[in-house]
Amino acid sequence: MEINEKRAAAIFKAFCDENRIRILKQLRTGEKCACVLLDNLQITQPTLSHHMKILCDADIVISRKEGKWIHYSLSQSGGEYAVACLKALTDTTLSNDQ
Repeated sequence: MEINEKRAAAIFKAFCDENRIRILKQLRTGEKCACVLLDNLQITQPTLSHHMKILCDADIVISRKEGKWIHYSLSQSGGEYAVACLKALTDTTLSNDQ
């Protein structure tokens, strides 16, 4: 697998915060409105927006707008890429020229 270093860094950055992990745990059960996510976290709306931007930029989470509300869900393809990237980066069976 060819690893795009910039994309890999964005993915791992997305996983490097406790609040973002809490958000991902909530999204495992399905799509959630930002207001629902806020109700379950001890953060402000601007802070949630910051975390969601990082998760969306990493393609781990996708969003859709419905009226004035934004709904978030996990990106299956983004998660699969993250897993493949981690496996590729930690594969110790590769030779030095790969």
